[in-house]
Amino acid sequence: MPKTITPRKSATVKRASFDAQAFLDSAGVARKVVEFHKKAPIYGQGDAARHVMYIQQGGVKLSVVNATGKEAVVAALRPGDFFGEGCLAGQPLRMGSATSTAQTTVLVIDKDEMIRVLHAEHEFSDRFIAYMLSRNIRVEEDLIDQLFNSTEKRLARTLLLLARYGKKDETQRILPKVSQETLAEMIGTTRSRVNLFMNKFKKMGFIDNTNGLEINSSLLSVVLHD
Repeated sequence: MPKTITPRKSATVKRASFDAQAFLDSAGVARKVVEFHKKAPIYGQGDAARHVMYIQQGGVKLSVVNATGKEAVVAALRPGDFFGEGCLAGQPLRMGSATSTAQTTVLVIDKDEMIRVLHAEHEFSDRFIAYMLSRNIRVEEDLIDQLFNSTEKRLARTLLLLARYGKKDETQRILPKVSQETLAEMIGTTRSRVNLFMNKFKKMGFIDNTNGLEINSSLLSVVLHD
């Protein structure tokens, strides 16, 4: 069962650049902090959509299940990511499920409170809109990737995205543990195919799993290769 923690109130701190986490911590936003164990359900497909969530620590997998029970992973989120924002656009029910992929801490913000903050705090609103636009672009790129790229390219691109390659001050070469089953679900293939290409990437020096999964920038050559 998730453990609910009452957040502490803290004074507003002036910063040179806007920090969403600092704002949520300091501006008196009504929310609660919830901790989830690894592989714990955060919400399910068809649940009432009443909250927006922000990842403080850990990771979250977003997935959907079709009528025959087949699951597809649509996103793997990390600290600093929002999710569950569909309720802000009038979505009454969750279109998919959210599951923790590690010990995870999430800020849960009521829909009405989130709407209030977006109207009242322009800096926060700008940050949130920029984030959602970036997410939409990512979804479009993922769809194109699924339609036109090979399994090998899709896997390489997914690993680079998980490492946040190309994002200033955010690139993390050593990834949190992610299973080959999850990677297979994310790119629409089998675990055996993922294992095949992971071994190939390792032999070519693109990745190293000696101490966690380390992603080298040279993996980009697989994505760019025709």
